[in-house]
Amino acid sequence: MESFCNQASGKMTRRLWAGLALFVLMLSGCATGPNANPRDPLEPFNRGMYQFNDAVDRAVVKPVATVYRDVLPSPVRTGVTNFFANLQDVWSFVNNSLQLKGEAAGNSLVRFGVNTVFGLGGVLDIASEMQIERHTEDFGQTLGYWGVGAGPYLVLPLLGPSTVRDTAALPLDVQGNLVSGVNDVPARNSLTVLNLLNQRARLLDASKMLEQVALDSYTFTRDAFLQSRLNAVYDGYPPDDGEPFEPTEENPVEPTFESNGL
Repeated sequence: MESFCNQASGKMTRRLWAGLALFVLMLSGCATGPNANPRDPLEPFNRGMYQFNDAVDRAVVKPVATVYRDVLPSPVRTGVTNFFANLQDVWSFVNNSLQLKGEAAGNSLVRFGVNTVFGLGGVLDIASEMQIERHTEDFGQTLGYWGVGAGPYLVLPLLGPSTVRDTAALPLDVQGNLVSGVNDVPARNSLTVLNLLNQRARLLDASKMLEQVALDSYTFTRDAFLQSRLNAVYDGYPPDDGEPFEPTEENPVEPTFESNGL
């Protein structure tokens, strides 16, 4: 019975991602006129989806995250953050390896081993105390590193800001998350909800500041996200337009980007 449920869940997930991919392809054919932001040609759709996500957040997610933050002591919430960040280090190891970043890949693997064994399964971040640097990478960054353009900005239902490239990479990122490998469905779903809730709780102060200072929160969020992803692909050192790329040990291959994306 459990095997049947897992197979059914897998088939449903693949159908959802296939439908999402088709939906993105349909949207990519839409035009918004010559005055549209070249990085955001789907702005009318994205603004509508942003408003939908914001309404859901205000009605459900934010209140629950606020209770979560207020009820759980800070050390407990820090332990939750450390636990999921430790799991992410495994996927970061894979993506750092795919990007030929040997030192970063080694650090990710050592971090996971140290924190899992000596940090109570990752609840304690012993590796950071040992000055072992974290190099978080996902498959969207790997695609960008090897020259895949970001494509148009895209706001996903419930998931929020993304790009066409990152959306295409999302199924692999989901599978690369060790939580997705938990066979017990209720346990897997509970861990997923806990991770998302903890992430939202950590952003409560930032979202409050955004509401206070941003004249157009949609534009502010979009520009901040795109700049953040650009920095992530280039490990914090994006080249200026028109300047030649100089290979380094960490970045031996030049990433390239489309004019309408990263």
